[in-house]
Amino acid sequence: MARFLVTTFISAFLLFQVQPVIGKYILPWFGGSPATWTACMLFFQVLLLLGYGYAHLTLTVLTPRRQAILHLAVLAVALALLPITPSEAWKPEGSAWPVASILGLLAGSIGVPFLVLSATAPLLQGWFNMTRPGASPYRLYALSNLGSLLALLSYPFVVEPTVALRAQTLAWSAGFVLFAVGCAWCAWGVLRAEGGETSSRETGIATAGKRGAARIGEKLSWITLAALGSVMLLATTNHLCQEVAVAPFLWVLPLSLYLLSFILVFESDRWYRRGVWGVLFAAGAAATCWALYNDADISLSLKIAVFASTLFGSCMICHGELARRRPAPDRLSGFYLAIAGGGALGAALVSVVAPRVFPGFWELHIGLGAVAIVLLWVIFDDASTRMAGLTRGGRIRAGVGWGVSLVALWALLAALILNARVGLENVVASSRNFYGVLHVEELGEPGGPGWRYQLTHGGTVHGVQFRNDALRSRATSYYGEGSGIVLALENHPGRIREANEGRGLEVGVVGLGTGTLAALGRPGDSLRFYEIDPDVVRLAERYFTYLEDSPAEIEIVVGDARLVLERELAEGASRRFDLLAIDAFTGGAIPVHLLTREAFEIYWKHLKDDGILAVHISNLYLDLHPVVAGLAAEIGRSSVRIDGEAGAELGLRPSTWMLVTSNRAFLESAEAVSRDEPLVGEPIVWTDDFSNLFRALR
Repeated sequence: MARFLVTTFISAFLLFQVQPVIGKYILPWFGGSPATWTACMLFFQVLLLLGYGYAHLTLTVLTPRRQAILHLAVLAVALALLPITPSEAWKPEGSAWPVASILGLLAGSIGVPFLVLSATAPLLQGWFNMTRPGASPYRLYALSNLGSLLALLSYPFVVEPTVALRAQTLAWSAGFVLFAVGCAWCAWGVLRAEGGETSSRETGIATAGKRGAARIGEKLSWITLAALGSVMLLATTNHLCQEVAVAPFLWVLPLSLYLLSFILVFESDRWYRRGVWGVLFAAGAAATCWALYNDADISLSLKIAVFASTLFGSCMICHGELARRRPAPDRLSGFYLAIAGGGALGAALVSVVAPRVFPGFWELHIGLGAVAIVLLWVIFDDASTRMAGLTRGGRIRAGVGWGVSLVALWALLAALILNARVGLENVVASSRNFYGVLHVEELGEPGGPGWRYQLTHGGTVHGVQFRNDALRSRATSYYGEGSGIVLALENHPGRIREANEGRGLEVGVVGLGTGTLAALGRPGDSLRFYEIDPDVVRLAERYFTYLEDSPAEIEIVVGDARLVLERELAEGASRRFDLLAIDAFTGGAIPVHLLTREAFEIYWKHLKDDGILAVHISNLYLDLHPVVAGLAAEIGRSSVRIDGEAGAELGLRPSTWMLVTSNRAFLESAEAVSRDEPLVGEPIVWTDDFSNLFRALR
């Protein structure tokens, strides 16, 4: 018994510990997009399905002896592929569909070890069932989920803050060796079991015959319930990461709640009471609708609490109904296979289908509505069988209850549909891809002074341009008169020096938006934009004229700025910018890999000695002032913070820029000194290995 308990726990711990480890490792390679994690989850769910399929076929086709021998052989292959540290060769070089690149990278680095771990839970439970007939294996399943939960919770609070990323992959690989020893111990027990060496293929066939085939409807219910739980998990994670940052804590919290629901419902039937969880889900659904409609007006902590609670209620319903439908222990491998299939289906719907079908992040709306429909359906299915035994009064009360439930369902669906359509009324163009949702909106009265186009990414404005000829060349949003970037450009000593020499400034910009910064260029200036999302380039060139109207020379490079700048250095090509603007942090999620010590070192290798690094740090939830100040000090530079004021009639939005430089003439200029906002609190230094978002929360 001990060998099964220990090995199951270790395998589950490793299975879920590797997910945030490998996700964080490759996140900077794909622009820090929230979709990176959903693509990872698609891989994990598919590999889980393949692992369960392998375990199912092994248990139903092979004799116990051959099962043990086969699994030991596969285990040996996995050991030969360690360590799991991804090769730098996997870094993307173009803007091809990133999901395919992520799936290939994961398959090449952790594919076989993850497959072996995925197969362990059902396989060991099958061996446990063979060696200890009559004993329930479902608590072993709960122990597996407990190990998974501990792995997840330990990552953001213990592993991530204390262990470097490369060391994490090496430590995980060492843990896999320990797991392999335990797995071999279990296989040896199967080989030594009575009859193990003399069992024939007929043993597996006979066992399969005893199980009987699950009905198609039963299998579909397993798959549907598992898929809904997976959809809610990834849709909720996507929503939270879009709002703040793609960080392990915001991956781990939803996934932990998802697993906790599995632990509870399979540990004991007492944890899931349909009536209780139905009421809690209804309350959570109502709160979620309220949060969706008031998204910009509620605090981050309240937002996380609402969405996390609704996710947990949804998963308790989906997984509680799964637990109610679980088969006898001798059919559990097929049951697990169906659950894994549903999980993979849900992941595919969110990470592959939704970005190609929906113009907005509608997965959460659809998942929430679907869970409500399923809940009502299972209640009706059970109640219809009891209706005949009710009195006339009981039937009337049941009918009233059904009427109220149907009205509530229609109200929920209507609220979700209307919310999904919010913001689409004025949209003239939209795009959704791996990097998010873009809308071009036409606002104001056509021909009037306020007539303008506005580019939004999710719920964040990324640029505005007036349509009238008299105003369309005006720099708006975060780049207007008085903003930090204007201060840097106008007061850069190189502006005077190079004007005298007949040349302009060399400017690099990370993040294109609508190309508004091009309006600040002068004749002789050269502006080189780095933009990871090709759809941003397409929309900026088609619906906005900043780029074509600019008197400066404009160049656009499509790709992740950090990777491109790294590649240029490797090729011996330093850009030697007078000013490099990092403008990828506005409003919602931030790509953390652009705000680390290693990133700043790269930036500075592309700047002239008297150059200025301008970092746009306007953000709803994170105070990035201590981070940039800490990084500036870390690389021996000084920094100033400049806050720009809003002006609705001029299309200006409040902005905060940090200007980092060793240019003493600029730092001592009267305007820079007078407008510097002092740092409150201690500086923070993020690195590629360590980045604690908690310290930067407002």
